[in-house]
Formats: sequence, structure tokens, C-alpha cells
Amino acid sequence: MADREEQLLKKTKRAEKRAAEDIKQLARDQARRKANLAREQAIEEDQKEREAKRAEKRAAEDIKQLARDQARRKANLAREQATAEAQEAKKLKAKKQSPE
Repeated sequence: MADREEQLLKKTKRAEKRAAEDIKQLARDQARRKANLAREQAIEEDQKEREAKRAEKRAAEDIKQLARDQARRKANLAREQATAEAQEAKKLKAKKQSPE
């Protein structure tokens, strides 16, 4: 009878020890999942910040490019107008100098 009680006591202690280990393992798993989630959220936030900075930089570059394009078009137009005026002046001068 004593052997049976002793075996039952050992079995109960093993079951209690296993249950305690299971609880500890569940706690470690939960802590690991929580840490992983926090790490993933930090990575996502960092990616969002980087994308926002890229978009901001891209927008600033677009504005600069539009300004450069506009300045180039304005310079081209002024050059074309100057060329046209010069040609018109040459025509008028040639007309004045040619005998009628």
C-alpha cells in the first residue's frame, strides 16, 4: 500500500511539475509572440516613415523639375521671339536698302 501511495504521490508531483512547465512555456511563447508583434509593428512604422520621406522628396523634386521645365520653355520662347524679331528687322532693312 505504501508503494502504491508513493507511486501515486510521485505521479501527482510529475503531473504538477509538467503543468508548471507548461504554464512557463505558454508564458514564454506569449512573451515571444508579443515581442515579435512589437518588432513587426516597429518595422512597419519605420517603412511608413521612409515611404513618407520618399514621397515628400519626390514631390519636392517634381516641383523643382516643373520650375526648371517652365524656365526652359520661357527661355526657348524668348529665344524664338528674339530670332523672329531679328529676322523681321533684317527683312525691313533689306526692304529699305533695296531699290524700288
